[in-house]
Amino acid sequence: MSKIQKIRQKIIDKDYYISSHAEDEMLDDKLERADIKNAILKGKIVKKFTEDVRGTRYRIEGTARDDRIIHIICRYREDGSLIIITAYALTEEI
Repeated sequence: MSKIQKIRQKIIDKDYYISSHAEDEMLDDKLERADIKNAILKGKIVKKFTEDVRGTRYRIEGTARDDRIIHIICRYREDGSLIIITAYALTEEI
């Protein structure tokens, strides 16, 4: 199973957590949980960050339900669940 498939499975299994920072950023960009889910399920990993002592982070690029391009930064937690560290729109709301 590829990295993106494993991340998608965590979303499908509801084995993920959205950080308060991500919630704040989502609010600023008028993004909802459904937008994050859509972007991960249909998007792709565009960058991998390996320097963080807490674990490898992944930047996923996908689209919100209104077709805006968004980025999600996530990593696995010690318990194996996924944490959404931040999420933000690259384009303005339509």
